[in-house]
Amino acid sequence: MRPALSLRHLTLPAVMAGFVAVLVGYTSSAAIIFQAAAAAGATPLQIGGWLSALGLGMGVTSLGLSLYYRTPILTAWSTPGAALLVTSLPGTPLNEAIGVFIFASGLILLCGVTGLFARLMDFIPQAISAAMLAGILLRFGLDAFASLQVNFALSAGMGLAYLLSRRYLARYAIVLTLLSGLAIAALQGNIHLAQQPWALAMPEFITPHFSASTLLGIGVPFFVVTMASQNAPGIATLKAAGYSVPTSPLIGWTALTALLLAPFGGFSVCIAAITAAICMGPDVHPDPQRRYMGAVAAGAFYLLAGLFGGAIGMLFSALPAALIQTIAGLALLGTIGGSLQRALHDERQRDAALIAFLITASGVTLLGVGSAFWGIIGGAIAHLLLSLPRRTPAP
Repeated sequence: MRPALSLRHLTLPAVMAGFVAVLVGYTSSAAIIFQAAAAAGATPLQIGGWLSALGLGMGVTSLGLSLYYRTPILTAWSTPGAALLVTSLPGTPLNEAIGVFIFASGLILLCGVTGLFARLMDFIPQAISAAMLAGILLRFGLDAFASLQVNFALSAGMGLAYLLSRRYLARYAIVLTLLSGLAIAALQGNIHLAQQPWALAMPEFITPHFSASTLLGIGVPFFVVTMASQNAPGIATLKAAGYSVPTSPLIGWTALTALLLAPFGGFSVCIAAITAAICMGPDVHPDPQRRYMGAVAAGAFYLLAGLFGGAIGMLFSALPAALIQTIAGLALLGTIGGSLQRALHDERQRDAALIAFLITASGVTLLGVGSAFWGIIGGAIAHLLLSLPRRTPAP
C-alpha cells in the first residue's frame, strides 16, 4: 500500500539529497553531453537547447513517477549512451543523429510495452542486484577518500563534519557536510563562478532523417548500451533497495518521454542508478516509504536546470572536483553498506553475488557494453551453475 502524499515528507534532508543527486549527475557527465552534441554538429545555442530538453524530461518523469508510485524513482540521461555517441556521431549529419535518437527510443518503448525487459529482470536474484549496485557505487566511495590526496583540507574537513553530524544530527549529516565543504572551498578561493548569463534556452525542433546504415551502425548499439548499461542497473538499483515497482511502465514512460523530446535533442531519458541511490539512503529519511521526496526534490531541481539550459551546468562546474567527489561518496556510504549487506546475507548466493560485485567494480567493458551489465550476467550465470542439483552416487 502506497503511503499518503503529504508535504510533511518534504524535509530538508530530502531536498538536499535531491540537490546532491542533480549536482552529481550534472558535474559527472554534463561535459560528455556537450561533446556528444558537438560531435553531431550542434551549435552552442542548440547544445543549450539539448540540455534544456533533457532537464525538463528528467524533471517531469522524476516528479511524476516518484509521486505516483511513492518511490524514489529518479531518471537520468544515458551517460554510457552519450559516450558512445561521442565516438560514433562525428561525420553524421545532425538530422540523421536525431533519427538515431527517435529509433533507439522507439525500440526501448517497444521493450516496455511488450514487457520483455521486465521478464528478463525478474530472473535476477536480489542478492545479485545488490552486489551489482555495490560494485557501481564502490568507485564513488573510493573517490571520496582518494580526494584527500588532491585537497586534504577540503576533503578531511568534510569528512570530519560528516562524522560529527552523524553522531549528533544524523538526519542532517549530508546537509551540514555540503555546507562545510562550500565554506572551506570558498575560504580557499576554489569556487570559480563563470560569467555565464542565466537565460532561457529554448529547445529547437530538428527534422529527423533516417538512414539504414546510421540506424544499424549507431542506433542499434546505442539502444543496447542504453538498456544494458543504464536501464538495467537502474531497475536493479530499485530492487536492491527493496522497492518493488512494475518495470514495464517505468521503461515505457521514460522511453515515451525520450521519443517526444528526441527531435529537440533529448537523446535519452532512462532509469537512474547512481544518482537514484543518493535518494534512497537512510540520510534522506529513516522510513524507506518516505524517501520518495528526495527524488521529487531532484525532479524539481532538474526542471530548474532545464529552464536555464547550459548555465546550470556552468554553475556546477564552478565547484572543485574534490568537493563533488567527497559529497557523492559520503552521501552513498549508507547505500553501499546496505547493498553489501543484502548481497552477502544469503550464504547460498554469496559466491554469485561476490562475482557480480567484482565484475562490476572492475570497470571492464566488453563489446562496447559496461561492467554493470556484465556483472549481472556473470552473477546470474554463477548463480545458475551453483544452483545445479548435485549428483548422488548410485547405491
